[in-house]
Amino acid sequence: MRRTERYPSKGEANSLWHIYRTVSIFKVAKNFIFIQIARYTPFVSWKNVLYRLFLRMNVGKHTAFALMVVPDVMFPERISVGDNSIIGFNSTILAHEYLIDEYRIGDVEIGSNVLIGANTTILPGVKIGDGAIVSAASLVNRDIPAGCFAGGNPVRIIYSAEEMQLRAAKEDK
Repeated sequence: MRRTERYPSKGEANSLWHIYRTVSIFKVAKNFIFIQIARYTPFVSWKNVLYRLFLRMNVGKHTAFALMVVPDVMFPERISVGDNSIIGFNSTILAHEYLIDEYRIGDVEIGSNVLIGANTTILPGVKIGDGAIVSAASLVNRDIPAGCFAGGNPVRIIYSAEEMQLRAAKEDK
């Protein structure tokens, strides 16, 4: 279950039409500039500095964001990524969603030692547990327990943590 805060849209237009009532245009412009710099920067440590200093994201030690990753442009401070995780090429991490009658904001928590495959979209309000693996091109619309292998659109658990341990033990033999 995603944990999001819900806010009704005021006025006749959809919630995205009123976006700058919910977030400063200057904050969005600043975030956009630093996200674009980070997307094309091949230096992983520089990206982490940009994300921590300018976007106020909580990024753990030795975490690597591949090229073209897009963190949320409006509420990046609501994204947390643990130590030693990898966010794959062209993935998107959203902390907001604007709908017709409302908008929602939610924290995204990505644990330590997590692997997110390329072209994955993570929706607001989800938690991905430590040691989880999310396959490429997935839509993460629910929590992923620690140690699981998950994938698909929408995401589903493919192997539980116990099954992953059994598979690892078989490979070691």
